[in-house]
Amino acid sequence: MPTDALGNALLRIARNAIGERFGIAAQAVATLPELAEPAATFVTLTQNGQLRGCIGSLEAHRPLGIDVAENALAAAFRDHRFQPLGEDEFPRTRVEVSLLTPAEPFPVASEADALARLRPGIDGLILSYERRRATFLPQVWESLPDPRHFMAQLKLKAGLPADFWHQQLALARYEVRKWKET
Repeated sequence: MPTDALGNALLRIARNAIGERFGIAAQAVATLPELAEPAATFVTLTQNGQLRGCIGSLEAHRPLGIDVAENALAAAFRDHRFQPLGEDEFPRTRVEVSLLTPAEPFPVASEADALARLRPGIDGLILSYERRRATFLPQVWESLPDPRHFMAQLKLKAGLPADFWHQQLALARYEVRKWKET
C-alpha cells in the first residue's frame, strides 16, 4: 500500500466501491480536503499483472472521491472488454488509481514531430480526430516503450489505421500521480 494519506484514501475508496457491490463492509477512509476537489482519475484493475478493467475521466467534472468510486465501479462492471468482475475474483484483483493533471494541447507539425517530442513513461496522450478519441495512460509505456508503436496502438484504439495521420488530428498530453495495491 502507498505510504501517503491521499494514495491510501483513493485506493480504499476504489476497493470499497467495488466491495459494496458484493456486500463487503467498507474500510474507513481518511477525511481529506482533496477528496472534495474536482479531479480526473482512471481506475485500473489487474489480476496477476494482467489488465482486468480500466475506466476513467479525462476532465475534472466531479469531486475526486466520487470520481474514483464511479470509475472503480465502471472498471469492475462496465469495461466492455471484459465480463463484469465476479465476487470470487475480487480478492485477487489489484487496484491502481491514477490522478491526472489537466490535459494540455500538444500541437505538432507532423507525426515525426510528435514521436520526437513524446516523453516515454511521463506522457499520457489523448488522440482526437473527428468523432474518434482515445487515450493511453503513461503506464502504457511499460508495455509499449517505442514511441512509434505507442502512437500506432493509440490510433488503433481510436478506430483509425495504425499508419493514419491527418493535419486535423489533435493531440493533448497529461501526467499522472499513481498509487497501486501490492
